[in-house]
Amino acid sequence: MSKYPALFSPDADGGYVVTFRDIPEAITQGDTLAEAQQAAADALLTAMDFYFEDQRPVPPPSALQEGEDGVTLPLSVVAKVALLNELCRQQLRPAELARAMGVRPQEVTRLLDLSHATKIDTIGRAFSAIGKELDLVVS
Repeated sequence: MSKYPALFSPDADGGYVVTFRDIPEAITQGDTLAEAQQAAADALLTAMDFYFEDQRPVPPPSALQEGEDGVTLPLSVVAKVALLNELCRQQLRPAELARAMGVRPQEVTRLLDLSHATKIDTIGRAFSAIGKELDLVVS
């Protein structure tokens, strides 16, 4: 769930415009392909904040199509996105997660903040509190 398809389109004025089919909020550009790739990773991460702010599920990445490249989210973000999506699926609010975990609401606010470093064990405890298990798979 960490590699989103991105289309790097040459711009008539030079450089590249980057769009994401699954995450329409993420649009960026770069003067060179390398700059566009870095900007794409930043734009994708920034777009995730919109989903967290609105407490709405993040669409999963679809399969790459011809002409697209995959842009990878950091694993810490992937785990938090999975937690957000499960909270949305169960229609749970952050305050309910805090009660289930036995922690203050501020701790869940930090847990759901993409810019806050969270230990993977803490994310695992959050999943356990809502009846799920976080597994790590190496492929």
